[in-house]
Amino acid sequence: MNVDGRTARAIRTRRAVVDAFLALLAEGDLRPSAERIAERASVSLRALWTNFADLETLYAAAGQRQLERQTELARRINPRLSLEQRVASLCRQRAQVLEFLAPVARAAQLREPFSAQLRANRARQYEIARDELARLFEAELAEAGSGAAELLNALTAATTWPAWSALRDDLGLGVTAARQAMVRTVYSLLSQRVTDQ
Repeated sequence: MNVDGRTARAIRTRRAVVDAFLALLAEGDLRPSAERIAERASVSLRALWTNFADLETLYAAAGQRQLERQTELARRINPRLSLEQRVASLCRQRAQVLEFLAPVARAAQLREPFSAQLRANRARQYEIARDELARLFEAELAEAGSGAAELLNALTAATTWPAWSALRDDLGLGVTAARQAMVRTVYSLLSQRVTDQ
């Protein structure tokens, strides 16, 4: 597909704005102004609003960019590995992804109540997490029988941002200690699947 000069410029501008927005969040500016974003992206304020009709469209583009970056970090884990290996691999990968997502997740928490797009971005993250858990622990979920949905809910809650934030921000754990707490939780949930039925 051929892209004319104007379209190519618009694509570059949109990418620069999204990357600037995400960079500012990563640096701890949880509510960057449009002026700061434009300055960081080296574009005019007019160019920013020409390419993004409002904050919701910027949040949508930023959410998509985060998913692209997240996909680069995540590797499929072999579901034929032992339970211990799968749990360790999952938690190692989740820790890496959640640390990467942390600045954006913290910023999103401030604005989510007022933003349908941020709530949609969060729902998409949960969907991705649940799909991965369902694939990776298919055998264990099948063994759980009628408790499969409950087990999947518990696994999702234990391996997504709110739990990671509690470990890192509220309890003040380092990444390694937080990851080990996640391993213990996930392994306990999966190990109890038969006795708790």
